[in-house]
Amino acid sequence: MTTEQTDVLVIGAGPSGCVSSAYLNKHNLKVKVVERAKFPRFEIGESLIPRVMDNLDEVGFLPAIEKAGYEKKLCSRFLRNGINCTFYFDQKFGDGWDWTWQVPRAHFDNLLAEEAQKQGVEIEFETEVVGIEFNGSNSTTTVKDKAGNLKQIQAKYVIDSSGYGRVLPRLLNIDAPSNLTGNSSIFTHTKDVNRPAGVEGTQITFEVIEQKLWLWVIPFSDGVTSLGVAGDTGLIEALSETGDGDEALRKIINRSDHFRDRFINNEFIFKPLIKKNYACTVSKQYGDGFVLTGNSSGFLDPVFSSGVSLATTSGLLAAKLVTRELNGEKVDWQTEYADYMDKGYEVFSTYVKEWYNGNLQKLFFHPNGNPDVKLKICDVLAGYVWNENNPFVTRHERIVTNLALTLD
Repeated sequence: MTTEQTDVLVIGAGPSGCVSSAYLNKHNLKVKVVERAKFPRFEIGESLIPRVMDNLDEVGFLPAIEKAGYEKKLCSRFLRNGINCTFYFDQKFGDGWDWTWQVPRAHFDNLLAEEAQKQGVEIEFETEVVGIEFNGSNSTTTVKDKAGNLKQIQAKYVIDSSGYGRVLPRLLNIDAPSNLTGNSSIFTHTKDVNRPAGVEGTQITFEVIEQKLWLWVIPFSDGVTSLGVAGDTGLIEALSETGDGDEALRKIINRSDHFRDRFINNEFIFKPLIKKNYACTVSKQYGDGFVLTGNSSGFLDPVFSSGVSLATTSGLLAAKLVTRELNGEKVDWQTEYADYMDKGYEVFSTYVKEWYNGNLQKLFFHPNGNPDVKLKICDVLAGYVWNENNPFVTRHERIVTNLALTLD
C-alpha cells in the first residue's frame, strides 16, 4: 500500500471543503482533498443567503461565480393563505451583503471545485475514506479509489467537510441526537414551462401549506426550478400510503393556491427524493488533529437556507485556525471554533423551532407587523447570526416567543 504525506487532508469537495482548501493553499500549506463522489453530482441546498458571500469572496471565488450567470436572490418570500411576507436583504438591520444567488448545486459545487483546483488545490474524486487512525495530532487515513486500490494519506490535520456523508462522526462514533428531530423532506427539479415573466418568475418562495408543512420553490436561471416540501415527518409520510415521493409532492402542489396552476401538470426531471429526519449533530466538533465543518458537524433545517452559509463559515474558520496552529500558534479550539459556531447554530435553531411552533409565522403574517422587527429578523435570515448589535440575535431564545404572545 502506498503512502502520501500532506499538511492537511480535507474530506469532501463541497462548498465547505473548497473554501477550506483554497484558504489553506493560499497560506502555503500542502493540502489534499478526497471526495467520494464524481462531480458534477446532485446536492440539495440550492438557496444561498447573503452571509455566504463574505466567505466566497475571501477565497477569491466570486468572479467565477459571477460569470456563471446564476439567478440573483434579492429577498426571501413567505406566503400563507394568500398573505405575502417578503424580506428584502437591502432592508435589513446592520451591514453586510444585500443579495446572493439561487444555484443548481451540481453546477455550483463543481464550479467551486474547479476554482480550487485552478488555485492549486489537489482534489481526488471517486476516492472514499475507509479508515482513519490518530496518533496525537497526526493521522493516517486509508482511502480507496474507484478501482478498489487502497492507499494511506498521512496528515498533520484532518478537516472533515464530507457533508451528509459525515465521515468522522461515523468512524469516531461522535454522532449525537439533535434537538430538531422529526422533520423530513421530498424534492425534485422541473422544467418551469409555465414560469411567469418578471420578478414573480425568479423569486424564491416558501409557502406554508399548514403550520408544520411548507413548500419551497427555487427558480434557476436556466429555466429549471427546484420544488420541495418539508415539515413534520408524520405529515410527510401521510401524503402517500406507499411512500411514493411523486404522489406526495403533487398532493402538496395541488394544495397550493399560488403555485398549483404553474406546476401541477409539470413533469419532474427526476423522481422526487425523500430525506427523512434530516437534522443531526455531534458530541464534539474538534479533537487532536481534526475538526468537523458544515453538515458533517450538524444540519438544522432547510426553511431558512442556512446550510451553505454555516458550512462555508465553519470551513473558512477551521482553515484559519489550522493554519495558525500549524504555524506554531496556540489555538483555543473550544472558544475560537466550537463556541463561535455554536452561537450561529443556536440562533438558527431557535428560529427553526419558532417557525414550526407557529410563533415566527405569527410575526411574519400579522396584518400590523412592526417594520423595525422585520428589519432585525431580516438580518438573521441573511445569515448575520453573530451580529451582537441585533437583539434578535442576542436575545434569540425568548424575543420571538415574547413578541408572539403580544399578538395572541
